[in-house]
Amino acid sequence: MARRRAEAGAARPPVDRRDDAGPFDIIGDIHGCFDELVSLLKTLGYEVDPLPPGEGLGAARHPDGRRVIFVGDLTDRGPRNVDVLRLAMGMVASGTALAVCGNHDDKLRRYLAGNPVVLNQGLDLTAAELERTSQTFRDAALRLIEGMADYLWLDGGALMVVHAGLREEMFGTTSGEVRRFALYGDVTGEVDENGMPVRGDWARDYRGEATIVYGHTPMTRVRSVNRAICIDTGCVFGNALSAITWPEMRVMSVPAAERYRVARRPLEVPDTAEILPAETA
Repeated sequence: MARRRAEAGAARPPVDRRDDAGPFDIIGDIHGCFDELVSLLKTLGYEVDPLPPGEGLGAARHPDGRRVIFVGDLTDRGPRNVDVLRLAMGMVASGTALAVCGNHDDKLRRYLAGNPVVLNQGLDLTAAELERTSQTFRDAALRLIEGMADYLWLDGGALMVVHAGLREEMFGTTSGEVRRFALYGDVTGEVDENGMPVRGDWARDYRGEATIVYGHTPMTRVRSVNRAICIDTGCVFGNALSAITWPEMRVMSVPAAERYRVARRPLEVPDTAEILPAETA
């Protein structure tokens, strides 16, 4: 496994990209669901190359120059974690995708850096796949995650993309507190009856002008409240993989091929008035 690296002190990638207006296709939590990712990209109009043999990186491009933004949690729990990494690595390297860091990505970063982590919550599956790859590939995967921003502030300030959430007063700032909120959301420090962290619904209190697109909290449908849009629709739990286009605000979804993992708590069901209708493949 990769050599140990320092946990603190590394510079984070820039988060202020307000000069970048897109257009973008923002994709929710993938969690190793490679087949559904390819299907969603094609539904969105991308040309997706077959993965090359061995450890070669994937490629996908849109004929109109659109770019993907991955909202974090690329791996864990699903069946093809390394293949998701290969495609994401190739797209980010070629400039056809951007990515923000999720809590699962950050834990994978620590694992790849040789720091002690508990192999649970699906990381055990990702680690088993990675053990069959070369050190060169694992180092490249580590660089991908190290290059992920905590959040991306885009399109003149009109769009914020983050994994778990962000308060308006945090926009444009960086700190340990901001990073924790961006990766984990409004956690209370308590756990529920399923042993899962209790999360406050920060979106209910959001009153900013920017649209925030985030994931992290699996929903049965894409949910929009106070310009905060959750696009994690629990693909790995057998529901769907979803994306939202910017600036058009079209929701696209593809159904999960199967339920790869049983959710420890039920997916959240948005109120009817909060559901954004999706076009399905």
